Amino acid sequence: MVVDVVMDQLDRVHERIAGRFTRSEPRARAREYVSGLVAGLERKNGWTLAEQAGEVSPDGMQRLLRWADWDIDGVRDDVRDYVIEHLGEPGGVLIVDDTGFLKKGVRSAGVQRQYSGTAGRIENCQIGTFLAYASPQGHALIDRELYLPEPWIADRDRARRAGIPDDVEFETKPRQAMAMLARAFEAGLPFAWITADEAYGQVKYLRAWLEEHDAAYVLATKVNDLLTTIEGSERRADELIADLPGRAWRRLSVGAGAHGPREYDWARVPIRSGWRPGRGYWLLARRSISDPTEIAYYACYGPRRSTLLDLAWIAGTRWRIEECFQQAKNEAGLDQYQVRSWRAWYAHITLSMLAHAWLAVSRTLVAKGELVSASQA
Repeated sequence: MVVDVVMDQLDRVHERIAGRFTRSEPRARAREYVSGLVAGLERKNGWTLAEQAGEVSPDGMQRLLRWADWDIDGVRDDVRDYVIEHLGEPGGVLIVDDTGFLKKGVRSAGVQRQYSGTAGRIENCQIGTFLAYASPQGHALIDRELYLPEPWIADRDRARRAGIPDDVEFETKPRQAMAMLARAFEAGLPFAWITADEAYGQVKYLRAWLEEHDAAYVLATKVNDLLTTIEGSERRADELIADLPGRAWRRLSVGAGAHGPREYDWARVPIRSGWRPGRGYWLLARRSISDPTEIAYYACYGPRRSTLLDLAWIAGTRWRIEECFQQAKNEAGLDQYQVRSWRAWYAHITLSMLAHAWLAVSRTLVAKGELVSASQA
């Protein structure tokens, strides 16, 4: 049954993207590429994927990524729509984060020595900014942008050698997040909240932009972030939380972790005067049970009726994108590519996202089938 569900979904998702290809050869090869990405190969590159597909050389797979005529962004949109069709719910959460791809050399588009959260240190790498969708049905990556450090934009000759179009300008990661979120808004995705880590949450122009779109958020921020109080003054995040009485803290679980329920102590304080009708602003804090000095802070905007548990649960949902990265890298070859050009990066990453979405949806369908079978037993 499981194999039948998985292969049926591959047929369906391939049929969904078929119209994005002008010729039958790359259309068929895309299916083989996606199949190879989840085939359990030790390494997933042009050679191994070609061998898995029964081809004698990697030329066809490389051509698919570098030159073949297909609408890469169109496939990206198909992946998003496929995920929403199967996992979408009105209470869904959009999650922004970035991940690193360790590389050797200096020729790959966007590569340089920069901080990689994947490695936890400064490494020679590319950085991809991603948008994920999560609901009780499952979670998957739905959009992506390659981050280009400023030196790459300043050196247009180098950029052209990597296939970067001349009209591509420098964008910070929060600006890339805004572009991906704007596409999600335009597509009418069902969601209730947006969340991201401190690298995005501390950026006030991103928070202001979300409020302009009336998009509820729970965004991690810095301990020293200056926030406007109800009285109109500005105070640091840690100072506002330090003033709270002990009874303001509640111990809550925000989901299952690898070692059991992820429990923390949580508290919040209302901030900013002049709330919009039906909307509220809060500073949320998460305190470690084992080390009370370890406190994380979140700037929040959303429905006035939101409870402390609501905000804590959304903050905890951010880890779903980390699971997406782990799954997509381990199971769908997200970080296993040997391409240097701008276009080839987008082509591989998009097909890997498709493979990961296929697996995520298949898991959900199998689980639903198991639940149905159990209820009928």
